[in-house]
Amino acid sequence: MNPYFKTPPVVQNLIIANCVIYLAMTLIPAVNHFCAEYLQLWWVGAPYFHSYQFVTYMFLHGGFGHLFSNMFALWMFGRTLEYELGSKRFLTYYMVCGIGAALLQMGIAALTGEVYFRLVGASGAVMGLLLAFGVMHPNNQIYIMPLPFPIKAKWFVIDYAVLEIALGWSGVNTGIAHFAHVGGMLWGLALLFWWRKRGRIFF
Repeated sequence: MNPYFKTPPVVQNLIIANCVIYLAMTLIPAVNHFCAEYLQLWWVGAPYFHSYQFVTYMFLHGGFGHLFSNMFALWMFGRTLEYELGSKRFLTYYMVCGIGAALLQMGIAALTGEVYFRLVGASGAVMGLLLAFGVMHPNNQIYIMPLPFPIKAKWFVIDYAVLEIALGWSGVNTGIAHFAHVGGMLWGLALLFWWRKRGRIFF
């Protein structure tokens, strides 16, 4: 069997952790209250803010659709990337993208005065994976619903990044942290090129 069809350990454990936490929050009110109060990312000036929330927010999701879309993308793109980067470097990349996504969202919120936000979800880290796949496999054809035809990964990444920036500045879909998505991509891009400069990866 082609090893790329298997789910490597970091991707598998990330998916399990996210799903277990979602189920616990859904089924146990006390867990839901605890996670909402202490584990989602609050604005830095809020009384519930803690620095560890820059990590824990990535494991919380606002609904099944939110969870499913992120976990499917993690599985779809993460398998190839973990095999190519190695499990340790893949986990480092994932966490850097997730934390970087939150930092950019926090910074934009400070600049715009929208300081009473709360952030949940693995979307920023997952967007970093999408960026990495587009950079390392730019000409691979991928199918994205609802498009009836495949599109090269590099064009999809570019189009998606432009769309997220436009939606973020326009203020539409305010329930979505567009700049967190952009932040995950930017930090991911920076880390990939830093690794390439040091001769740790090649693309």
